[in-house]
Amino acid sequence: MTTLPEIPSYGSDYMPTDVPGPKARALVERDGHVLAPMGRVYPLVIDHAAGCEVWDVDGHRYLDVNAGIAVLAAGHCHPRLVRVGQEQLARFTHMAGTDFYNEPMVKAAEKLVALMPGGAGWQVFFCNSGTEAIEASVKLARYVTGRQNVIAFYGAFHGRSYGSLSLTASKPRQRRGFFPLLPGTFHAFYANPYRPPLGSDPARVTETCLAFIEQTLFTTTCPPEEVAAIVVEPIQGEGGYVVPAPGFLAGLRALCDRHGIMLICDEVQSGVGRTGKMWGFEHEGIVPDIVASAKGLGGGLPIGAMIARRELAQRWQPGSHGNTYGGNGLTCAVTHELLCLVEEELMANAARVGARLKARLDDLLPRFAQVGCVRGRGLMIGVELIDPSSGAPDHDLAEAVMAECFRKGLLVLTCGASTIRFCPPLTLTAEQADEAVERFTLALAACVAA
Repeated sequence: MTTLPEIPSYGSDYMPTDVPGPKARALVERDGHVLAPMGRVYPLVIDHAAGCEVWDVDGHRYLDVNAGIAVLAAGHCHPRLVRVGQEQLARFTHMAGTDFYNEPMVKAAEKLVALMPGGAGWQVFFCNSGTEAIEASVKLARYVTGRQNVIAFYGAFHGRSYGSLSLTASKPRQRRGFFPLLPGTFHAFYANPYRPPLGSDPARVTETCLAFIEQTLFTTTCPPEEVAAIVVEPIQGEGGYVVPAPGFLAGLRALCDRHGIMLICDEVQSGVGRTGKMWGFEHEGIVPDIVASAKGLGGGLPIGAMIARRELAQRWQPGSHGNTYGGNGLTCAVTHELLCLVEEELMANAARVGARLKARLDDLLPRFAQVGCVRGRGLMIGVELIDPSSGAPDHDLAEAVMAECFRKGLLVLTCGASTIRFCPPLTLTAEQADEAVERFTLALAACVAA
């Protein structure tokens, strides 16, 4: 079951040697003297990149199925984005969007609104990151409802600023040492069909998780009339690339409607075409009140966006919220072009190649008892690794496989307790998907054999 596959022929640079190389080791040492610790996971030192391929400073080539944590939707250095960025750099880069006007900001917002449900009736607030988009979303929900409490979910990741960190509940180290956090924050259980919370029947996990909110939170510590918003990821990202059980998002939408609560969808990792649709929530047939976007939105440049129903956004008075860099000319020009690419080709490619990638990864289930689950949508796919004897998540194996993938020329990251995530550029080809699975299989087999 764990026999090494034959090594396919991807050219003479199929497998990196001596990684990290001498130049990489020297730069890692320099980094340690001047940059604060950030928890780097393996010593990749990038030199240049194109599409889904990355070369390090020692000339080793890697296949990138991490995309800067789902950021590079159009891949590295897409020629259309490079051209637009260069043209905008020659015109102007910045004129604070909260105080002045500029056409790139308007065009990016127009395109974003056109890609929302209904294609109209939404307004955009630009910022610089997913964390800031979440902060803006929560502030708006509190402002328009006059309520304080906010509900998020165990396993969620919404950022690391004090407000967003209060919602984040994926790893203890993200919160350790930073209390007290934002008052009025509560957590409920995400409807994980692979690991049902509260010992629930997998077939009833949606019902169980929704009942916990209404029959426990609302009746004990968190009165519904004091809840401003429920914040949810349509697919949990850092929590393990968990696709919720059917009906969960629809149930949250109905619950919010009953109690006058705003539903905020955190699409920072799942949005902008990654799941094969523009937004992850579209797979569930719901429409939230507010959407937080970032990561893939800027094609590699830092940008975030809060997108809210127009009648909500219009409630903000001037000065209620602001952002110096939001609406930056350079990032907005590139964002507009990126959204055009998503609409024209990338979203469809994510659906098509994502189905192939998932099917190839599914083939590993009967071959490796350590592969507990393969899940995801489009090009947002997670492979959960387990201890076969107990079925428990195998964190150490996941970390080892991630490191071995690096040595095998594949860039991946972990998430959740023991999940390897595949979030490549949406330009990934079928051939590159096959290559990614072959390299991953080699790494997994080597770790299992060890």
